[in-house]
Amino acid sequence: MQLEFFDVPSPCIGICQSDTKGFCLGCMRTREERRNWTNLDSDNKQKVIKRCIQRIKRKKNNVQKIEVEEVKEEAVLEQPSLLDFSNKETAAKVSDLDFGDFEL
Repeated sequence: MQLEFFDVPSPCIGICQSDTKGFCLGCMRTREERRNWTNLDSDNKQKVIKRCIQRIKRKKNNVQKIEVEEVKEEAVLEQPSLLDFSNKETAAKVSDLDFGDFEL
């Protein structure tokens, strides 16, 4: 254990709202961690801060994965089907082709 000269400051940034999992949107502490902050010793406060940092990293990774999946879905939706003749111009071009002289 390292000798501490200063108390570990609270990671609170003033955005005190909970997300769907119960973590604070500002500091990513649980309700219990926020409630008991003043009663924790320095070691436990540092452990809470490390867990908060891990939660922030996990949340960023999940957001990036969701964004990548959305981009993939949009790319799939933007690709027109070769068999979709709902577009009259495409249907006209295909029907204008003459394969009468074509031999196998």
